Amino acid sequence: MTLFRLDASIRTHGSASREIADIVEQEWLAGRPGDTVERRHIGVDTLPSTAWAAAVSASMTPAEEHTPEQQEAVALAATLVDELLAAEALLFAVPLYNYGVSQHFKTYIDLVVTDPRAYGQPFLAGKPVVLATVRGGAYGAGTPREGWDHSTAYLRRILADCWGADLTVIEREFTLVGVAPALDAFADAAAEMHAGALESAREAGRALGALSVAS
Repeated sequence: MTLFRLDASIRTHGSASREIADIVEQEWLAGRPGDTVERRHIGVDTLPSTAWAAAVSASMTPAEEHTPEQQEAVALAATLVDELLAAEALLFAVPLYNYGVSQHFKTYIDLVVTDPRAYGQPFLAGKPVVLATVRGGAYGAGTPREGWDHSTAYLRRILADCWGADLTVIEREFTLVGVAPALDAFADAAAEMHAGALESAREAGRALGALSVAS
């Protein structure tokens, strides 16, 4: 069986979202040794910024009139959807950047939904999906930045409501504590959040493996 993992962090080392996803993946493999993990790291191996526009224009142009750029964009979108459909479980690691959705993941979403199999369809209906998302500060109720997280609710809307995934979300805040001196006073809270996120990752990874066994 196959787990498809997608990372959107621009970092390959020291990434908080990758740390969570690594644990989920490890738990999956611990319960299912020999299973396959397919990976795509769009934060590093970025998707072409022009692909979405090319794919959209291709959808309104007869296939025989497609330009080479349109053909490549349509093929890329199909590949992205193929990856999602081929896997029994999915793992997305997507950090909050500048109060919003990672531009790399937004590009990914926009390109995926140009494929007819994904456009307006709950094409991941019932498929187990884990989303690991992290935030440098704190955005909960009563904090000065309450309401400034414009990513997490959007990701839930796309993955669960639009694509139909059976979604589990693992969240960690205050990842910049220890990096930004202004947040030093929150070291204890940050450590507690970190530990909680790692435990949630272990639980999600074990549950993901168990669901795949049951299927």
